[in-house]
Amino acid sequence: MTSTDPKSRVHDTEVTVWVGKSGIDPVTDELSEQLSDRGVVKVKFLRAARAGTTTEDLASDLAERVDADLVDTRGHTAVYQR
Repeated sequence: MTSTDPKSRVHDTEVTVWVGKSGIDPVTDELSEQLSDRGVVKVKFLRAARAGTTTEDLASDLAERVDADLVDTRGHTAVYQR
């Protein structure tokens, strides 16, 4: 039986977008395209991206910019779906 629950798909999903020292602006188009193609995308926030803020704040901001749902954050990784 295949589950359509995004959280159950997260375990097998690889990180395909990395947010680095340039912040979230450079990855918004890429994340948007991947969400259109895949539906669920995992994003890793590198240390340089988190300077002065939290992963949760960055993840929420990125979700708003790409009009996606933030499914989960664990550590410095976030999962998005459309």
